Amino acid sequence: MTTIQRKIWLLVSVMLLIMGIIWMMLTYYNQQTQEQTNTILQRYLRMNEVTIASQKIITDLNNYLLDPSEVHKVQIEKSIKTIKEVQQDVAKLRNEENAFSVTNYIHLIDSLVETTNRSILFSEEQELEGSTNEFNEANRISLYISEMTLTILDRELKTYNLFYREIINQSEELKRLGIWILLLVTAVLLLATYWFSLSITKPVHQLTKAANELAQGRFNQKIIVESNDEIAFLAQTFDEMRININDLILEIQQKAQLEHELQQSKLLLKESQLRSLQSQINPHFLFNTLNTLSKKAYLDGAEETSDLLVSVAGLLRYNLKRIDRSVTLYEEVLVLNQYMEIQKARFTDRLHFESNIDESCLHVNIPGLTLQPIIENAVIHAIEPEENGGTISFRILRDGSWIIIEIEDSGKGISKEKIDQLLQGQINANEGHSTGIGFQNVVKRLQLFYGVENLVSIESKDGIGTKVIIQIPETREEVSDETFNRG
Repeated sequence: MTTIQRKIWLLVSVMLLIMGIIWMMLTYYNQQTQEQTNTILQRYLRMNEVTIASQKIITDLNNYLLDPSEVHKVQIEKSIKTIKEVQQDVAKLRNEENAFSVTNYIHLIDSLVETTNRSILFSEEQELEGSTNEFNEANRISLYISEMTLTILDRELKTYNLFYREIINQSEELKRLGIWILLLVTAVLLLATYWFSLSITKPVHQLTKAANELAQGRFNQKIIVESNDEIAFLAQTFDEMRININDLILEIQQKAQLEHELQQSKLLLKESQLRSLQSQINPHFLFNTLNTLSKKAYLDGAEETSDLLVSVAGLLRYNLKRIDRSVTLYEEVLVLNQYMEIQKARFTDRLHFESNIDESCLHVNIPGLTLQPIIENAVIHAIEPEENGGTISFRILRDGSWIIIEIEDSGKGISKEKIDQLLQGQINANEGHSTGIGFQNVVKRLQLFYGVENLVSIESKDGIGTKVIIQIPETREEVSDETFNRG
């Protein structure tokens, strides 16, 4: 994230960089011009030093001839050494334009030195005439050197006159360039300032617009701010606040709706309680009637009919008392046998029932009315539609600490898609059940009772039959009937 402070430092750094580059360019140009000017001045100064040195040699030579002492001779030697050093510097000033003149100039210096030495030699040999002649020749060469210096300097001035004019022109161009650079830097600074201010004011404007939308109650519009600095973080926090407020409003609305529904439910509850009491009259009346008919049939000698009525009455009593309670597997098997007696009386030879039960497994607890709805489902879908009926096999066996219950029929079977729908509770599987307890209800009650999922599985293929397998643990955590009923 680029902070506003970082943007400011970036802007200042860019401006300082531009100004530094301009300053370095101007400094470099001035330095180049100054070096060229110094070079020319050094040429002039060196040539002027030649003239001075030559005149100094003549003066020292004259003093020596008048007073040939060792002091004056040493002074001449120093002057000769000086003019030799200057001669070497002048030789470096030679170029294509002044090569001939500078070469002659150097030869004149050599001639001056040689003539001076000869004059000293004649003086030491006491040849005054020869010494005087050499002195005059040296004086003549010195004057010629002075004239040659002026000539060369004049030529140098003419040569570098164009250079001086170029320097003046470059100074004027540099002044104009400075003005343009100043205007360019000003324009860049204005653009950078506008960009910088826009990068701050535009997100603030977007944030202000979003705040106005929230003030008008529009909490569903997402807050979007195009920025990558602290304002973006502020906008993100603002958007999270919007989401929280919107969720809070929806929660309040839902609570209000639930409260309204609760009030309606309270009214309906009183009515349903009254109807529940009324609905219990008919089953109990039917149960008492069946007991009366059973006793009368027994007295009349119809024992089979009496047993059938007893089974129906027992099944009815079990349905009334055990649908919301846990029972032992033994009780479930007992009521299942009563149910199968009723179905055998109905289908006679069309229904074949086979059972294989490990009695050591019958002590475990199981939700009431778990097995009978599954058997009833097999009767309705596997026995009733078939003209020749079919077979239902019921098995209870042990597998370690698990109890396995298998209910298998010889019907037409069901598809895998329908098996998945049954196990996931996506279809209503209780149509035609006298108890009203559907298959998915059985699955859910088993999961709630044991606290374990995937207790029920179905194996089936078209035309082969269907097997329902229930796996329950032999022991489970204690779950009270009250807790189970709430689940």
